[in-house]
Amino acid sequence: MAIVRFDPFRELSEMQDRMGRLFGEFYRRGDQDLLSRGTWWPPVDVYENDRQEFVIKAELPDMTRDDIKIVVDNNTLTISGEKKLDAEVREECCVRVERTYGAFSRSFVLPPSLDTGKIGADYRNGLLTVRLPKREEAKPKQITVSVAD
Repeated sequence: MAIVRFDPFRELSEMQDRMGRLFGEFYRRGDQDLLSRGTWWPPVDVYENDRQEFVIKAELPDMTRDDIKIVVDNNTLTISGEKKLDAEVREECCVRVERTYGAFSRSFVLPPSLDTGKIGADYRNGLLTVRLPKREEAKPKQITVSVAD
């Protein structure tokens, strides 16, 4: 077993580096990575249901179907769009704006077991639901056991 020298400040240094990366990423403006991802990120749930498909649900309130774009390219699903301020609200008249507006983009790497030709999407009541079915050969199969007499 190797002997490791005790350094009481190593953990503090690592924590400081992590916090620096966290706040550095938060405060970077004009960064190319930030511009490519968008200015906000809609919250999503990703889960697998009992019908052998993955489901992605994204909260996209106050948007229309035309504001949302879904693209599958090279096993990556990208949901993007733009949430715009209401036309009746003039920016100079706003007292307080807490909701988020602007462009967004979320990307998900898809496993090879999915049938990308059968992906479906539904947008209802501000919730986008994307269904990603598995290929038939990737679905579990039950094998019956025969008993020899």
